[in-house]
Amino acid sequence: MNSVLQSDLSAVVQGVNLVWVLTVTFLIFFMHAGFAMLEAGQVRSKNVANQLTKNLLTWSVGVVVFFLAGAAISTIVGGLTGGGSYSVAGAFMDLYSPAAGNVTAWVDWLFGAVFAMTAATIVSGAVAGRAKLRAYVTYTIILAAVIYPVVVGFTWAGGFLSALGFHDFAGGVIVHAMGGIAGLTAAWIIGPRVNRFNDDGSVNVIPGHSMTFAVLGTLILAFGWYGFNVGTSASPLALTESGGVALGSFETVGRVALVTTLGMAAGAIGAAAVATYRTGKVDTLYVANGVLAGLVGITSIADAIVWPGALVVGLLAGAQLPVVFEFVEKRLQIDDVCAVFPVHGSAGVLGALAYPLFATGVWDGSASFVGLAIPQIVGVAVIAGWTFLATAVVFGAFRAVGQARVSRQHELEGLDSSEHGVDTYPEFGGPDESGARVDGGVIRPDGGVTQTDSVDDGDESI
Repeated sequence: MNSVLQSDLSAVVQGVNLVWVLTVTFLIFFMHAGFAMLEAGQVRSKNVANQLTKNLLTWSVGVVVFFLAGAAISTIVGGLTGGGSYSVAGAFMDLYSPAAGNVTAWVDWLFGAVFAMTAATIVSGAVAGRAKLRAYVTYTIILAAVIYPVVVGFTWAGGFLSALGFHDFAGGVIVHAMGGIAGLTAAWIIGPRVNRFNDDGSVNVIPGHSMTFAVLGTLILAFGWYGFNVGTSASPLALTESGGVALGSFETVGRVALVTTLGMAAGAIGAAAVATYRTGKVDTLYVANGVLAGLVGITSIADAIVWPGALVVGLLAGAQLPVVFEFVEKRLQIDDVCAVFPVHGSAGVLGALAYPLFATGVWDGSASFVGLAIPQIVGVAVIAGWTFLATAVVFGAFRAVGQARVSRQHELEGLDSSEHGVDTYPEFGGPDESGARVDGGVIRPDGGVTQTDSVDDGDESI
């Protein structure tokens, strides 16, 4: 009787835990709606459909590739670099055709897949407004099949960084910093949008078309982030040695929920404070992106830091956002349209490197600062180096054959028209005769110029 009862309880525990994993997986998937709105809001109205299409295809193409190849490759890389046992054929077949009774294989895969697609979609925001769709989709295929799985293999799949002790709880570096570094590299190789920089190095601001969309996307992402962090923290139920059922480690769950919330709030405050100090204005987009930077900063360490650390890391992650964005823009002359590097790249690196300062183990004396710091430094360096090299090779190859970006004329017309044959806002597509004139042209409400007389497109305002 006891064995039957224990068997039934095991089924209940497994069922509840699987439903929990699926629920948080769906939350993370919903973050794609946030990315779509955030990026669409930060591009010109003539490029909105293009950005939405990239987001849709990132998921659609990337998730298939990650199923067919990426997940297995991460397992193989983990075994190769971590010294564990592995089978090349088994890595694929365990997913294609799981053994009888292995009810978790496909659920576990889907949970990993939404993380992979988050890393992939970050890149689209950096290269918005000028990247060829075919180049971006091809890069997504390579990222989902090789680039991201190699990073996972080094870390979560048991590779050498995991053995070294590199700590990344929910992907602050593995997912977000990796995506931010990839986006910055791609934007550098493709080059800036037309008229983004002047010959003397000065910068022209090209504002997005909808602050409303950008803020809505931010809040959707922040909501989904609880799936990212809290969803990773623990299963709800566990079997005890006596055969009963106990709650999972909700002390850890509570810590993760708390520091995630404090981190996002502090990120917004940090970004707002620095923006106000530098310009005298509270820039709405900096505040929105500060929320995300705070979340990214806390993601890799949310399970094992004291709560004051969440406030400090969140504030620093938000505060560095305007500074790093301006450095990328004015010093490096890289056109990172949606600020993916300061939001995801540098914020993720900052959080990972701050781990030894606020780790619970250091504060209670059970771990040493140096012992935690070295794996973090090595892990960040390896992941950044691999991501930069792989991304540079792919987009460098596209640029070499003239396939990295659209033509100048297509860019000026807008990618919605040239790449998709649509007009996202047709009711606003005609010239506004009451608008200001630029060298014989009329500025349209979307920021483009209708060539009513003779207009040199080199002077066109986009």
